[in-house]
Amino acid sequence: MPASMDIGKRAVEATLFASEKPMTIADIRAYVGDELDIRQILADLQQDFQDRGIVLIRTGDRWHFQTAQDLSHLLRRERAEMRKLSRAGMETLAIIAYHEPVSRAEIEAIRGVQVAKGTLDVLMEAGWVRPAGRREVPGRPLIYATTAEFLTHFGLQSRRDLPGIDDLRAAGLLDPVDLVLEQMELEAEAEAEVDQEPDEPIAEEFADDDGVLLENQNESA
Repeated sequence: MPASMDIGKRAVEATLFASEKPMTIADIRAYVGDELDIRQILADLQQDFQDRGIVLIRTGDRWHFQTAQDLSHLLRRERAEMRKLSRAGMETLAIIAYHEPVSRAEIEAIRGVQVAKGTLDVLMEAGWVRPAGRREVPGRPLIYATTAEFLTHFGLQSRRDLPGIDDLRAAGLLDPVDLVLEQMELEAEAEAEVDQEPDEPIAEEFADDDGVLLENQNESA
């Protein structure tokens, strides 16, 4: 093989190896020039690498190196994928943690909306929530509770260490909307207590037949 051909072959090999995506012959020619028979070099490289750990593959009009098919299993690795828990998931988890054991219907009653089918599944897959038996009521609904993994993940010794409303507010973990709603609920409760207080007797004045003013305290005779 001529020395110029060897250098050209190495150049094409290096170009393909460094490329992040498959290359056409025109793409390769833009790097190595027009003097080389790139098509023949690609055929030679394909032959050279057919029994190696990597092989030269043609897909359509594009060429690229990839791991040999019979060795791909050696490079396969499982890795944990971090997924952000949705707001619905966080609310559901909080309800279970503070009110456990609770059923789906009880969670929905507290949240005021229906629990999506996959929300509880996600929490159980994360290892934070577990089925805790069935409620002994008609229909015997499944009830849910937190797990030891939940306590470990959030650095809690027990559920008694869960932060209270004041702690959450101080840490800035309460949404402003939640604070407004909380204030509205407190005001509504205060108004309800006022409405339940007995009315004060209303004093009414009137004159008897002798012209003496009498006071009626709305009391039954």
